[in-house]
Amino acid sequence: QVQLVESGGGSVQAGGSLRLSCVASGYTYSNNCMGWFRQAPGKEREGVASIYTGGGSTNYADSVKGRFTISQDNAANTVYLQMNSLKPEDTAMYYCAAILPEYRPSDSCTLTTMRQSPNYWGQGTQVTVSS
Repeated sequence: QVQLVESGGGSVQAGGSLRLSCVASGYTYSNNCMGWFRQAPGKEREGVASIYTGGGSTNYADSVKGRFTISQDNAANTVYLQMNSLKPEDTAMYYCAAILPEYRPSDSCTLTTMRQSPNYWGQGTQVTVSS
């Protein structure tokens, strides 16, 4: 049984930082595709960042480039999202996602790939940024 467990959300003021963690269990972590999505009230879910766990290549939404960093700890089957210079518009529920292994790409992972493929999802962690 695949489980993705997120943690690290919270409330911060604009300009602050948070680090989200996602621990994957029961999942073929190596050489696979994982990422972070977010959904604000009344808005569609959007991709934030993705990472290919085989080589570490990353992909970011334009709205977070230069502020957010996705990284991994292969030994711990964990993916992180370091969020700096947070803005009120970053307020959302953040979800960890992992592409189903049978759909995993061969050498890279983009948000487009994740959007076009079935994924496992975590339960989400709330991030609230006040002005």
